[in-house]
Amino acid sequence: MMVKENRGFDFSGYKRSTLERRIHRRIAVVGLSTFAEYRDYLELEPEEFSQLFDSMLINVTGFFRDPLAWQALQERVLPELLSAKGVKAPVRVWSAGCATGEEAYTLAIVLAEAMGADQFRERVKIYATDLDEDALKQARSGVYEAGALADVPEKLVDTYFEPAGTRRAFRRDLRRQVIFGRNDLTHDAPISRVDLLAARNTLMYFNAETQASIVRRFHFALSYPGYLFLGKAEMLLNHSDRFQPVDLRKRLFRKTSPTNMMESGPPASWSDADGRDQRGNQLESAALASGPVVQLAVDLADKLRVANSAAEALFNLRPRDLGRSFQDLEMSYRPVELRSRIDQVRKELRPVELRDVEWLRPGSSEPGYYDISVVPLFGAPGDLIGVGVSFVDVTRYRRVRDELAYANTELERAYEELQSLNEELETTNEELQSTNEELETTNEELQSTNEELETMNEELQSTNDELQIINEELRGRTEELDQTNSFLGAVLRSLGSAVIVLTEDLRVSVWSPGAEDLWGLCPEEAESRDVLSLDIGLPTAEIAPWLRRVLVGADQNSTSTIDLSALNRRGKTVELRVAASPMRSEEGAISGLILVIDRAAAE
Repeated sequence: MMVKENRGFDFSGYKRSTLERRIHRRIAVVGLSTFAEYRDYLELEPEEFSQLFDSMLINVTGFFRDPLAWQALQERVLPELLSAKGVKAPVRVWSAGCATGEEAYTLAIVLAEAMGADQFRERVKIYATDLDEDALKQARSGVYEAGALADVPEKLVDTYFEPAGTRRAFRRDLRRQVIFGRNDLTHDAPISRVDLLAARNTLMYFNAETQASIVRRFHFALSYPGYLFLGKAEMLLNHSDRFQPVDLRKRLFRKTSPTNMMESGPPASWSDADGRDQRGNQLESAALASGPVVQLAVDLADKLRVANSAAEALFNLRPRDLGRSFQDLEMSYRPVELRSRIDQVRKELRPVELRDVEWLRPGSSEPGYYDISVVPLFGAPGDLIGVGVSFVDVTRYRRVRDELAYANTELERAYEELQSLNEELETTNEELQSTNEELETTNEELQSTNEELETMNEELQSTNDELQIINEELRGRTEELDQTNSFLGAVLRSLGSAVIVLTEDLRVSVWSPGAEDLWGLCPEEAESRDVLSLDIGLPTAEIAPWLRRVLVGADQNSTSTIDLSALNRRGKTVELRVAASPMRSEEGAISGLILVIDRAAAE
């Protein structure tokens, strides 16, 4: 109901068990557990409707599906159909439930083979319909993967399909004769005046009531003679009045003739002896009296004149009842009103037959059934002398007929159940085939993902190799740097002077062992700090302007020296000579200062 209200698709005619399986499948795919949750999910995720429709409209089809059935169509139906149509009459074909178009194009191939391509283009129209718009879109393109044509003979593939890249497309000149459109078999009007109707494994998705309605539409759609081509899981058990089998095993049927046969019962007759006087031939009178069939005779004055022994026993008649007015006797209105029938026979001079008249006799627990004949009695040709009434007890035959009808009903029910089970099995097979195709697609996707992962793994391996090379280079440079640092440390330790390297903003970059020995400050305490902020006994007020002049002075290529007094690490005054040299980068720019400090005199 929700799907019908929101999307206009009415699935109420489909088999409930099939719908439940397909909906449960979608519920499982989206990770839910109940119908209520799935309803909420559909309201929140409208695009899920398309996935649900794809699941419910199982589009399992193929070219020349069930090859023996197509062979029977080519050999038994098409020659008869084409000979009945004449050489120029149009041929109309309907492929109902065409899915992605394989069946419609197969019909085009077999008709083109039977008629020739030129006749096919001039005379044939194939109308292919389905409920699924996505499937119809694919069918209209007429382009298929090579795997979809596996069941088509190679000769037919070369004749009717053109290369389209890695795929194959149905011939454009024949493609114009195949018309695709949307049609709901349960509600939309059928295509009329159809000579051949193919609905293969389409009926089996619907319940019995909907199937009967669709079959009636198919019967209306077909012209006469018209042929119906069903799938191997479908039968027409209850439609023998509309279709007769051409090949029951291959599910090929022909529409029955529209001419209705007139039914007429055998005429009733009476022996010439019925109107004779009882004083006539004694043998005939004895035969009449002792016969097992109840027989009565009424004269033209409406008097009861003859009643045999069977009549006396059935109606409790006495000899005095002979000669009485017939309308005064109970038999005139029970078990059925006879007076009007007798009057009708007198006027029309024709027999009147009453079949299966039910009569529950007094004292009987079960009703009896009688066939009653009311016939005119003639003494001579054209000389009406009375009316005869006979009662034939058909109770036994009626019961046998009822039992037979019941048995036939049970048999039909059993056939319907068997047919339903067969359709369920075929539906399940198609669902399994659809699931298998989905699994194959998933497997291909997983294979593709695996290949991508393999590619990524190789890329990561290559990147890892590159990182290994870079790591080796870094290790070599680190060793070189360690050697350089060791060499520089050895040089600084070997110099007797205190060496301090400053950056452009006068922060300590290098603090030599000589400087540590002079002022008692280790490199970790001095490095990265402003040299002017170090409390080591240097007269910063004197050297700060000098250091800045060296950094920006005009004579930047020579070393500048200054003598000054300072305090060493013991707090004693020492005379120092400080030489400042600018430190240049490879581009020639000044990037800092190198201070070399020597003691001017002994302490």
